[in-house]
Amino acid sequence: MYSFYIAKSGFADFIIHSIRAVTKYMSWYYLAINSIYCLLIIFSAINIQNQLKNWNLIRNNFVALESMLPSVSILAPAFREELSIVDSVKSLLSLNYPKFEVIVICDGSPDNTLHKLIEAFKLERVDREPYSHIPCRQIRGFYANQEYPYLLVIDKLNGGKADSLNAGINFAKNDYICCIDADSLLERDALLRMMHHIISSDKEIIACGGNILPVNGCEVESGALKSIHIPKNMLARFQTIEYFRAFLSGRLGWSWINSLLIISGAFGVFRRQQVLEINGYLTGSASGKMDTVGEDMELVVRLRRNAHEKKRTNLVSYCYNANCWTEVPEDWGSFSRQRDRWHRGLLEILMYHRKCMLKPAYGTMGTIAMPYFWIFECIGPFFELFGLLLVGIGLTTGLLTPGLLLLYFVANIFFGITISTFSLIFIEFRIVYFNFTETFILLFFSIIENFGYRQIVAIKRVFSYFKLLTGEGGWGAIKRKGFSK
Repeated sequence: MYSFYIAKSGFADFIIHSIRAVTKYMSWYYLAINSIYCLLIIFSAINIQNQLKNWNLIRNNFVALESMLPSVSILAPAFREELSIVDSVKSLLSLNYPKFEVIVICDGSPDNTLHKLIEAFKLERVDREPYSHIPCRQIRGFYANQEYPYLLVIDKLNGGKADSLNAGINFAKNDYICCIDADSLLERDALLRMMHHIISSDKEIIACGGNILPVNGCEVESGALKSIHIPKNMLARFQTIEYFRAFLSGRLGWSWINSLLIISGAFGVFRRQQVLEINGYLTGSASGKMDTVGEDMELVVRLRRNAHEKKRTNLVSYCYNANCWTEVPEDWGSFSRQRDRWHRGLLEILMYHRKCMLKPAYGTMGTIAMPYFWIFECIGPFFELFGLLLVGIGLTTGLLTPGLLLLYFVANIFFGITISTFSLIFIEFRIVYFNFTETFILLFFSIIENFGYRQIVAIKRVFSYFKLLTGEGGWGAIKRKGFSK
């Protein structure tokens, strides 16, 4: 509209002004979002330093603190996980933690997931009584073995991940619940680090997340991570950089200002009593309202909303050195379905909890986090796609001035490379150590991801809007290769 107003020489003048104006304002948009990322990196560095001090203090007093650690029920929903389920359960059973149980919920899986578990752990059918009664799909049976007293397998009708987690919560008896993906591997000390972080906080932590790192390319043996390597697949390498940026720079920063809204479903710990207070995960059967494919974020938002409405102090935190390794998609079809599911989940949750937007009564969740997600995560992909189109036209026609091109490059490409590089530095110095060659390869991918990969992700997010409006799409199956041997 601005370009149409100032155009004096007809349609051609209007096009020139439009391309230049959009390039200019898109550059300011990228400067804004990348400046936010830079602030989050600074907050992350402070957060890591504070947690590192606490960790160094705590780990010297493990013996005295063992009796203080709360009990944890680990819930692992499983659907079409026959390739990795046995290794995953072995990994969970070998965790270095004094008081825990493992509950695997087989969600009506049509493959051999249940059979693999029965065969590997010599399970037999048993009876169990629930500790709570959150509505969920019908349970067909329970399986256990006295040789593995802390393992319970629940077989139920298919109802989705949130429904499976609600079923697991009903039979969980411990103080905290730890929700993970069945295709994930926790490092042996991951839960120990997480729970020490929770009990050492001076505020009540109602939910806490850990690092999610790609296991593709790593060597796994009997459910244990033997050696760490970067993925061989190019798509998985791009996702590795993306995960580093999202978890180590993003979520650590958001948690430092108490604005974290997302804890990955692959590894999150919650206070069981507060989860029961809000009737578990949001499902049509449990709430009578809606199902969502973004159940992990929705639970966190509802926990925070409930705490604010009841005037309780609460904190959603992030443990920088509790690592969970998961398999990321290596084919574009699975990748597209995963990203479509993530973005539809985000849109559903922001619409469902729109009452919290810009409300000081909901703390930083309402005044900082939700405006960010609406502007940069929901509306942002449309800006990015439209801007990319007009900038492309401007480049091919030569209508962009050198000054505008430089501004666009610095705001978008240079800042993006800088943020990805710093995220990799955080990982390399504090979390995971790669050899020189692999570190150099990741640095290379942190540069080239800005020339295609990030634009493809933005385009896929735009298409998610239309799928949400038309009601298309479900959970979306992802091809698995299983863990490397």
